[in-house]
Amino acid sequence: MGSDAAVKAMTDDVIVLSGVGKKYGKSTILKDITFNIPKGSVYGLVGRNGAGKTTLMRLMTGLQKCDEGSISLNVAGDRIGAVGAIVELASIYTNLSARDNLVFQYMNLGQKVDESLDELLTFVGLADTGKKHAGKFSLGMRQRLGIAMALVGNPELLVLDEPVNGLDPQGILEVRNLLLRLSREKGITIVISSHILSELSKLATHYAFIEEGRVVKTATAHEIENAGKKFTTITCDDPGKILPVLSGLGFSPRIIAQDKVEFEGEEKLTTLVTTALDAGVEISKVDTQETDLERFFVGLVGGDPNV
Repeated sequence: MGSDAAVKAMTDDVIVLSGVGKKYGKSTILKDITFNIPKGSVYGLVGRNGAGKTTLMRLMTGLQKCDEGSISLNVAGDRIGAVGAIVELASIYTNLSARDNLVFQYMNLGQKVDESLDELLTFVGLADTGKKHAGKFSLGMRQRLGIAMALVGNPELLVLDEPVNGLDPQGILEVRNLLLRLSREKGITIVISSHILSELSKLATHYAFIEEGRVVKTATAHEIENAGKKFTTITCDDPGKILPVLSGLGFSPRIIAQDKVEFEGEEKLTTLVTTALDAGVEISKVDTQETDLERFFVGLVGGDPNV
């Protein structure tokens, strides 16, 4: 890379990973990880359990060192707080209020406790919690407090490992809206992993797909949305009986539930219904959708979409 190109890359990207590798003993966890994370993006890390997502986040935040390659951060100097993170679990004091938790975090980072603390509480929706101990918060409130603590140093980069894991629908919505505001209003670059791919797709602008410690593909949300593939799901009374019917129409169907079959592509509704009836199968619903994040991931790595 020439000098001009290198300068441009470091201007446009907040993280540049080059040939990153990590081993634990004789086990290789990450191998030759190379990709860039653009400034201002919400970058989703997608992979199965054990693919290496959490280890990669620990390397990005400096909690561990690479065994191979390098990670370059383009943040303002080496100031404390330039990178905020929740990796695995949010570190909060359960016997203290939300405000007192933040006071300790300000002190830990050498920050002056001023009006920005109360502004931060308001931003994450915890301004009215008063002296209530964090241990009595809902899981969603604790997660928002953890994010607030990660924001104390006014970071340019926020790294979040499974921030909605275990939350109820309301908690997921609250965290999602908070992260969208951080991206849109404050311009913070966010790196995020999540097992809930449908939720991740509502946040991320870019993705890295990780399988067995390697990046198998990077893509933008736009590229995934325009992958050009359609999938049809059929709800019927006998999935096993409709498989040969669909195969005869040129598709490769698979049973995905007791009453559901899915195949790539689409067919006229009248053709599906009449052909199925001729075979003694009654169709109750046909739904055709464009490629989504879950299907894109399964198309890359195969197997179970539950990551």
